[in-house]
Amino acid sequence: MPIASLAFLLGIVVVQQFSRLPTLVESVLLFCVLAILIYKKVWPMVFFVIGLFWASLFAQWRLLDRLPVKYEKNDVIVEGVIASLPQQQDNRMSFDFAVSQPAGNFPAKIRLNWYSPKPTIKAGQAWRLSVKLKPPNGRMNPGGFDYEAWLFANHIGASGYVRTKPPPEEIALSPGLAQYFTIWRQDISDRMDAALPHGEQLGVLKALTIGSQGSINQAQWDVFRNSGTTHLIVISGSHISLIAGMVFLLVRRCWAWLAVLSVSPQQVAAVTAWLAALFYAGLAGYSIPTLRAIIMLTVALAAIVWQRNTAPLQVLLLAVGAVLIFDPFAVLSVGFWLSFIAVALLIYISAGRLGRSNYWREATTAQLATAIGLSPLLMVFFQQVSLISPLTNWLAAPIIGLLVTPLALAAILLLFLAPPLAGVLLQLTDLILQGLWWLLLEMSKWPLSTVYCLQPPWHALMTAGVGVLLLMAPRGFPARYLSLFLFLPLIFVKSEKPEPGALWLTLLDVGQGLSAVVQTSGHTLVFDTGGKFSENSDMGDAVVLPFLRWQGIARLDTLMISHNDNDHSGGAASLLAEIPVASISSSAPEWAERGKGGYCRAGQQWQWDQVRFTLLSPPETAFTKENDNSCVLKIETGKFSFLLPGDIEQNAESWLARQYGEQLKSTILIAPHHGSKTSSSFDFLNQVQPELVAIPAGYLNRFGFPHKSVTARYQQLNLQWLNTSDAGAISIRAGVERLLVESERDIHKHYWMTPREVR
Repeated sequence: MPIASLAFLLGIVVVQQFSRLPTLVESVLLFCVLAILIYKKVWPMVFFVIGLFWASLFAQWRLLDRLPVKYEKNDVIVEGVIASLPQQQDNRMSFDFAVSQPAGNFPAKIRLNWYSPKPTIKAGQAWRLSVKLKPPNGRMNPGGFDYEAWLFANHIGASGYVRTKPPPEEIALSPGLAQYFTIWRQDISDRMDAALPHGEQLGVLKALTIGSQGSINQAQWDVFRNSGTTHLIVISGSHISLIAGMVFLLVRRCWAWLAVLSVSPQQVAAVTAWLAALFYAGLAGYSIPTLRAIIMLTVALAAIVWQRNTAPLQVLLLAVGAVLIFDPFAVLSVGFWLSFIAVALLIYISAGRLGRSNYWREATTAQLATAIGLSPLLMVFFQQVSLISPLTNWLAAPIIGLLVTPLALAAILLLFLAPPLAGVLLQLTDLILQGLWWLLLEMSKWPLSTVYCLQPPWHALMTAGVGVLLLMAPRGFPARYLSLFLFLPLIFVKSEKPEPGALWLTLLDVGQGLSAVVQTSGHTLVFDTGGKFSENSDMGDAVVLPFLRWQGIARLDTLMISHNDNDHSGGAASLLAEIPVASISSSAPEWAERGKGGYCRAGQQWQWDQVRFTLLSPPETAFTKENDNSCVLKIETGKFSFLLPGDIEQNAESWLARQYGEQLKSTILIAPHHGSKTSSSFDFLNQVQPELVAIPAGYLNRFGFPHKSVTARYQQLNLQWLNTSDAGAISIRAGVERLLVESERDIHKHYWMTPREVR
């Protein structure tokens, strides 16, 4: 059975690497292979092929639950229920919406933004809304988060926003069990707001009790991330197991005290613990991680109820198989791998070992084992490791698990029975969390508390895995000292850089905005940083920083902000806060007049590693429009050249054409103003004569960029173009003699990606 679970897991993982799902003919051939394997009784391969079949069928069914093309770009009337706690983000509320109408081939769940809603919207309410939707879409960048895969794994078939006409209308729908849980969560959230109106850690308390993370601010997330304690704040398997374990021990003791012998205390305790965990998962909104935890717990508690004496590792592998039967897309979640491997490590260091340690020694060993054992995976997934995580978790885990969470859940119960007493308990837990957060904040400031590293190759991950097993082996195990050498491939990862005279330009996919990273052999320039959407969300933090860390770039030589529009400068503050920047250049006073800043002006030149950089605009006498005053940068290698014009429009384009003429000629042109009809004039394009135009535009953006007249102009001039909305990040590598252009969506193409045909 353990081998069967692993083979089944491997089959499902293989399917997630497919760029398309098997055709009918391929499926029939695979079925024939399965029949032969069953006949030959090659059971590991049988379960591997079953995994392929199951994941493919499940994926095909899930792809049917997507927005049909006929609904794109059109207003659609939908009816349904607000299925999650609405999250306030500046002037908009974001929430999941469970759709009841239209029925048929319409997504069962969509994600909506409601801008400046006049009514107070609550989870569990039923509404009739006019919405504008688009298929699941996410930005695709090297080192970035795959939001499209997350939407797919979380059953979200479309996203969009609420229209004001016709006016939204609250309606009555027959509530189901899920809606009741949603209403209870909203009621608890409202009561917590009333009982602890100014609590500094109210957002963390909501996360621990009802799984709502929307009230945790960015500063708190940064501290939890840098201290390696984020998993303690998010309701997951550890929280649900903790509650189930506490209920199990309490009920078993009470039932034994009652001396009712017809049913064993263990069986009663197991069933009660399972029901308690199920209810707690409901309070957390039955999110995908909590459902995985419930399935795992069900397997473990079932063994107790049926009195099966099974090995811990066997129970774990059975749980893996059970989770994948119900949700094959769990393998797309980082949490799936981290949680199961963490449990496997704990089993490895405890099962079958002789002797007993005291609690604190066991806790210390467990924290060290998980911190060291999971570090290779953290390097692969996040390119960072918190070196203080064993210590911070050793301190924080018992405080949050054994003190804060039980007190907070008791306060939730008292909110309905004795609100004044609940307020006292919430204030107490808030004070405890304030003290813990201060401690984590101070520890996260220690030198080398968090180390950023290059993503290691898979062979380094495999050797490190062997090193972990050796290091955690019992004392006296031969060759344990070799474990340290097996970790070395993780550390000594060579950073790939352009050679002298060569240049790499990556036009990042930041939605409707612009950000480009320019690399020479020894220098890095970032040209614009994308937009900012709320206090906790901007492209600098979400896209640019992960890319820089993925590339092993620890400092910037120049940050150039072409002008002050949000879609070009919104991520700059996050970038400046996280990475050293030697100089800032901009046409906007807000950036040019700060420390290390200066104005970009026509005629400025410099050279890095045999690559020449020249600013062509703006002139000393500024243009009237801010867009026309964008910094215009030309970069030249020995054979290739690049033109980055920001958001200039036809007035500035005409000036550039008159001023520079044939000097504008460039191999690559970043489309001015995202392909707006106010830019890319014939005169300008005739002077530049690009071989490729790279367009930084958002998928189905509300401006309609690139404009049809602009793409028609490109076609008329026989120009090739790529759009980040279709291609994802566009990587351009200009060597001494050769130019290579790659699309991130082509490099990492998966079957769940929304097709990017022209619509």
